[in-house]
Amino acid sequence: MASAPQSNLPLFYNDLVPLNSRDHATWTARGATSAKWLANQHAVPLTVEEFPQAARHYPIIFSSGENPVPLALMGLNEGVNVFVDAEGNVAPGLYIPAYARRYPFMLAKLSPETNELSLCFDPSCGLIGEFEDGEKLFADAEPSEATRSILSFCEQFEQAGQRTQAFIEEIRKHELLMEGEASIQQPGIEQPFIYRGFQMFNREKVRDMRGDVLRSWSQSGLLPLIYAQMFSLDLMSTIFAKQQEQGTAPTPTINLPPLN
Repeated sequence: MASAPQSNLPLFYNDLVPLNSRDHATWTARGATSAKWLANQHAVPLTVEEFPQAARHYPIIFSSGENPVPLALMGLNEGVNVFVDAEGNVAPGLYIPAYARRYPFMLAKLSPETNELSLCFDPSCGLIGEFEDGEKLFADAEPSEATRSILSFCEQFEQAGQRTQAFIEEIRKHELLMEGEASIQQPGIEQPFIYRGFQMFNREKVRDMRGDVLRSWSQSGLLPLIYAQMFSLDLMSTIFAKQQEQGTAPTPTINLPPLN
């Protein structure tokens, strides 16, 4: 059974194996009752079209560096997720980013020489195998309805990723991102909590953008996404309060670790 290249595996994935009817003809996929892959993950990639929904639950930030990635911030320091416990139990009503919902599947290149993407899965997930229960992945050597649905979701995610990259290129062209800093003042404590190591929109540059550019962004739907990110930063204090409740309150100054 050939595995995809193991270097630079994406977040959550321990291995990648291409799904095929020869090796997995009798395999099934079990539905997940928890999201253990999200436990202890403090930041999860987002696609830009998820901003309006995600902004109701998390601060949305951008990773540092020349190629920023939008992130749903689930904890203020590495190893802390205030919405998902150690067993993978998710807070009721929480919006889960598509990046996490597609696990253990994803589309991936099987070799650097091709642009073709194949449906792959993480064999360490414990959700896919020769089980008596679960949904069949193949029927008469053809992808089952469940597999076609999984493939469709992964294709939609890839398309959303391309739109997200176009969004990033547009905001980089106008140099709208700046190094971020969030200050949270705690009652009775003189020194505020300072959170750094991420990027966010420069409000002044957005405010001073030329009218024709703003009209274009409004018509394309880009402008509301920018405001969704900016307004979501108010939830930093909510994350901080949850960490205090859970006994994982961060130290006075935190720099976000680089995204793996």
